[in-house]
Amino acid sequence: MRICGAIFDVDGTLLDSMSIWDTIGETYLRSIGYEPKENLNEVFKNMSLRQAARYYQTEYDVTLGIEQIMDGVNAMLERYYRFEVLLKPGAAELLARLRESGVKLCIATATDRYLVEAALERCGVLSCFGEIFTCNEVGHGKDEPDIFEAALRFLGTEKAETVVFDDAFYAVKTAKEAGFPVAAVYDRHEKNSEEIRALADLYLEDLTQLDKLGSCFPA
Repeated sequence: MRICGAIFDVDGTLLDSMSIWDTIGETYLRSIGYEPKENLNEVFKNMSLRQAARYYQTEYDVTLGIEQIMDGVNAMLERYYRFEVLLKPGAAELLARLRESGVKLCIATATDRYLVEAALERCGVLSCFGEIFTCNEVGHGKDEPDIFEAALRFLGTEKAETVVFDDAFYAVKTAKEAGFPVAAVYDRHEKNSEEIRALADLYLEDLTQLDKLGSCFPA
């Protein structure tokens, strides 16, 4: 596997941020006066924020508009991303190594742009990326390949040499089925790690394992 372009997920891949997503669905719903009927973090795991807002409307009869719901959830998330969340160990070094090797980088994330920009800017790595693609802006979640294809068009690299870095099983599956090589990243919040390991072209227990990528960098 040769890397000329790289498409990075953010939450659980670059940022150690999945803990906030374990509770945000239920926390927000309770904040507007509704009691969750099921484990919402599992339900929302494959959804963009817009898809989750629609779910609130259809499954809980929430009368707020889509944009109002999204604004409410984002307000709860903003402080965390702006002031608290940290990079995963090895993330900064990996990005630096990729850039030094001439690899083109961009982001493909389900999280809203301004949250991602705030966190990555504070962590000192925002400038590594040529562009950020979000599920909300593309109009599709990562259960569909559109966001990866949009990122590929931006990078202008060959698909076979454009690696998707992601921690989530559904995203890894989508990227693989769309023909992308995948470097899966372990995250303790992902329950399907063995399935991911079987699917991925490369499996990183953590981002400090640059030795696993040694032969992938352009000469």
